[in-house]
Amino acid sequence: HVQLVESGGGSVQAGGSLRLSCASSGNYVTDRCMGWFRQAPGKEREGVAAIDSVGTASYGDSVAGRVTISRDNGKNTLNLQIDNLKPEDTAIYYCAADLTSMFECLRPHIYNYWGQGTQVTVSS
Repeated sequence: HVQLVESGGGSVQAGGSLRLSCASSGNYVTDRCMGWFRQAPGKEREGVAAIDSVGTASYGDSVAGRVTISRDNGKNTLNLQIDNLKPEDTAIYYCAADLTSMFECLRPHIYNYWGQGTQVTVSS
């Protein structure tokens, strides 16, 4: 079992930045998929960024060039830096982890463990 706790969300103005963190505990595996996803009201869950078993990052089309995902295995944390925030980035952001998948990590259906989410609100 894996526990995930997100932090770092908040309200910012367009053009600002946020750094989200996800603390992992339990049967955490460092060389499997982990990712960040988001869900806005009335919309499907969307892949934001993910990192695979060899540390390669992948990014969603709507955020590419504005986000950076990083993993600190020593601290069991997964971080997401979001720059140049836009109102359309407003959503609940979720951290996810899987104990078996190693590649193609931006697919939400592969994940078995999810955090409770952290709200990001961007005003124009």
